[in-house]
Amino acid sequence: MIGKLIAGWIGSKIDRRDGEGGAVGAAVGVATWEVAKRVVPAALVLGAGAVGAAYLKRKLATEHGPDTGLGA
Repeated sequence: MIGKLIAGWIGSKIDRRDGEGGAVGAAVGVATWEVAKRVVPAALVLGAGAVGAAYLKRKLATEHGPDTGLGA
């Protein structure tokens, strides 16, 4: 709730810079906050998964040696 309030206030301040009021900016600020609350954690999880996969791939490649393609 406080996050929505802050996002609305920031959006309103940004929208008032053009001199036409701030209601649209407040609505956009709140909408952006709602989207960011869901997208940012998902991006962190996906990024951590990608880093983990790259780490495991590198670790397994160094433990077993490079693939020579001979099928041994």
